[in-house]
Parts: sequence; C-alpha cells; structure tokens
Amino acid sequence: MINRYLIDFNLDKIIKRCCDVVIIGSGIAGLYTALNINKDYKVIVLSKDEIEENNSSLAQGGIAACISDEDDIELHMEDTLKAGSYYNDKEAVRILVSEAKENIENLVKLGVVFDRDEKGNLMVTREGGHSKRRIIHSKDQTGKEIIRALKKAVENRDNIQLIKEAFAIDILTDRKKASGILVKNNNEVYAILAKSIVLATGGIGQIYKNTTNSLIATGDGIAMAYRAGVNIVDMEFVQFHPTAFYSKKDRKRFLISEAVRGEGAVLRNSTGEAFMKNYHEYKDLAPRHIVAKAILTEMKKEEKPNVYLDITHKDEEFIKNRFPYIYSECLKRGIDITKEYIPVCPVQHYIMGGIEIDYTGRTNIDNLYACGEAASVGVHGANRLASNSLLDGIVFGNRVAKDINNNRRNIYDFELKYSYNKEEKKLDLKEIKEKIREVMNKYVFIFRNEEGLNKALIIIKEIIEELNRYRKDSVEYYECVNIATVAYLIIISALKRKKSLGSHIVSHSMEVGTFV
Repeated sequence: MINRYLIDFNLDKIIKRCCDVVIIGSGIAGLYTALNINKDYKVIVLSKDEIEENNSSLAQGGIAACISDEDDIELHMEDTLKAGSYYNDKEAVRILVSEAKENIENLVKLGVVFDRDEKGNLMVTREGGHSKRRIIHSKDQTGKEIIRALKKAVENRDNIQLIKEAFAIDILTDRKKASGILVKNNNEVYAILAKSIVLATGGIGQIYKNTTNSLIATGDGIAMAYRAGVNIVDMEFVQFHPTAFYSKKDRKRFLISEAVRGEGAVLRNSTGEAFMKNYHEYKDLAPRHIVAKAILTEMKKEEKPNVYLDITHKDEEFIKNRFPYIYSECLKRGIDITKEYIPVCPVQHYIMGGIEIDYTGRTNIDNLYACGEAASVGVHGANRLASNSLLDGIVFGNRVAKDINNNRRNIYDFELKYSYNKEEKKLDLKEIKEKIREVMNKYVFIFRNEEGLNKALIIIKEIIEELNRYRKDSVEYYECVNIATVAYLIIISALKRKKSLGSHIVSHSMEVGTFV
C-alpha cells in the first residue's frame, strides 16, 4: 500500500557523500549519541530545522535519576513498571534506571547546568507516578538547557558535522542492509553513504490536531523505517499529557509541566473541587494516562472544554523562581498563575511505540540503529513515566554509540535505482494534513472503539492511496506521507489490541469520558 521510496532516483547519477556515521535528528538523543562516538569517526548529524527546533528543547520538567540517599533504583524501576502497566521490558527498565546516574554525570561534564541547592547538591523534585523526589531539573526549561550545552559541545568537535535544514527522505537498503540515506537540502537531493545510520527523529505530534510537540514532529523516522522493512511495534500507545494550557486559538498547545503538580499544584473542576482524590491514591501525582482520563471525565460531566490547575496557594516568589518560563508564558496569555487558576486540558504529547530496537539500539536491518522517542525497546511499556523520556534518549543514545564504537564496519555500496509512475494533480497538502488530524482527534484520541478505528482506517487508506498516485517532490509532500503512514500504523495497532491497557483505552462509546 505504501511505496518503498518517496522519490525516483539512480544512485549512480546523484551526488554521494560518505561518512562513518550519519545521525538523523538533532534532539537530545541525536546530539548525545554523536558526542559519545569515537573522535576518529567522521559523524554527520542532520537537523530538519534549526538545532533548537525539536521536542527536546520543549521539555520542561527534567530527567529522572536516583541520586539521593532516600531513593534507590529498585523504586525507580517499580514506578516505571507501574506507570507502564507492567507491559514494559524489565531488562530495558533495569538498564534505564541503573545507567541514569553515570549519564547525568556525563551531561554535567558536557556543560549542562542543573539547579543546585545552597550546598551545591543537585536539586530534585517529584512528578506524577514517582514515589520519591528524583527529577533533576534546570528551572522549568530543562530540555532547552541540555540542548544548549550539547549543541556547544558538538560545535567544538572536529569530527562532527552538523547540517541544518536537511530533510531525510528515505533509508537506502539492499538485502536487509542499510547503506545510507537520501537527503533533501537546499533544494538538492543527494545520498549520504555511511557505515552506520542512526534514527533519532523524535515524535509524531503533528498527526494530531492539538499537541505539545514541535512543528517538525511528523514521525519521519518511524515512517521511513517502516518503508525500509524495519519492525515497528506498540504504536497504539500514544501518551496524552493531562495539562496543556487550554486555548481555542492555538493548535500547538503550551505544556504546563508535571513539575508544577510535583510542587503542590492541584487540579480542580469548574466548581472548584479538587477531584483527583476520586481517581487515584497519588491524587494529582497519578500516572499521566490516569490523570488525562480523569480530566476528560470531569470535562464531560460538566460539559466544559477544560479543567483548572491551581498553584495559587504557593509563595509568589517561589512560583516565579521555580517556573519562570511557565509564569511568563501564562502571563502572555492573560493568566497570572500566582493569583489565578490555569485552564488546562489533555493533548497529544509522546508515543511509547516506534522503531523496534534491542538493548544496543540495533534494528532488524543491519547497520541501522534508532534511539529516543522514535525508538521502542519496551522501556516505557503502555504508558511513559514522567521525566523518563530525556533519560531514555541519553541512556540508549550512549548504548548506540558504544555499539558503533565496538563494531567497525565498511560502507556497503551497491547499485540502486527506483522509479515510479505518477499522475499529475494539484494536491492541497495542507488540507490533507488537517483531514488526518481531524480523523485522529475524532477516532484515535484517548478513548477508542472498534467502530471509530475502522472508520479512521478507511479514510487514512484513501489518503495514502491518493498520495501514492499523485507524488510531489517537496518536503511538505514527504511530511504528508509520513504523517499518513504513522496514523495508519497507530490505527492498525489499536485495532489489534481489543482491551484497555495503559494509554490505550477501549471504550464502548465515542463520547468523551466514557470508558471501560
């Protein structure tokens, strides 16, 4: 149904560049992987946009790691498993929690500045699903600070070349071996041949109408991996963050970090009731899928488009110092969070599924690796624990780098050409994207049922068929195909899972808030 390559090409006739490692993606997973690869390897990192334009930069809360005497990795492991509905790969979880501290220390060596107390110790907070305070942070812009430091470190490394505004179109493969990628950069298509290829392309948020994700989060890595025959798993597990700032105007929603609740904020319905006590023993610090489900239930009960987050009982100076970014962004939107409730609602935030990898980041295609949100080793199970995403990126990014360092390869060169028949028709790609988003929000949101999923599948298949027939050589077209492909993968995975598990909630009704 989905064509193997998005463009026609002949490897003998296009420009070819060579390197040891090409990394697609310049978020935390991509940059950290690059920095841990041996300095005698030539590394190319492709950034779809500016380096700062990614989901990593938007991460507010922090990184979960056991660094205090009151905590231990067994507790972090149990919290991760519990949040993931025990669907997690236990060995992957053990790797995540046990290798957290060494990778945090490495981030500090690379220049990341985390918040510290008066004694110089790293400060920690608590977030949803965590039994202990273990979230290391940099104010309320942890991701931005990490990207700042990693970008600077990459720019100081002679063996790493960073190419901005480079769109990776497809992975070049032959007989289950990857040899490189096709890239569009400055309106020119060329091939990068490499001994190892790493997909660190991030999330899928742009397939939904409302998301916390960056505009570049179109699921490119997952889609191109699927076209190349890579195993894709657990795509039904899409995480919806419970607390995005509610606005009728903005499609891209501003995230209100879980750390706000970690510091004592309370969710209230329109009558002012603190309702989370009715849903979970952890109340406002329950795992995300439970909080999101509770919020939608309250919204349906009261026929309101949002609930409220209340941190007004905390000291004004504490709020401004701990959450300067959230404070200023809410103020721009007319809300003083030191005095007023914040209107919030759930929106798409993260995907637990993706490109299947082993514990070293290898896929089922030789020479091809993946890490970060685009990858799935099973570490998050059916629902990700708060602040485990950045940790996932650095722990498994480091493991990818180690495996590449320990396995020297040769460039696998081969002849390859691909052509297709296309019909001429002007496609309204913007309209197609909006149609996909409407379908996903209507039928593949927090609550799903078989009838709605089948309706969604029919529409998405028709869209893919149209995109296959009328091809265009443009980044907007490539993104449109990738969005449709990821939507298709989520829907077929959701249809296969008949019972609710974690973030995948099966409902007998399409009404918001009705669930089993």
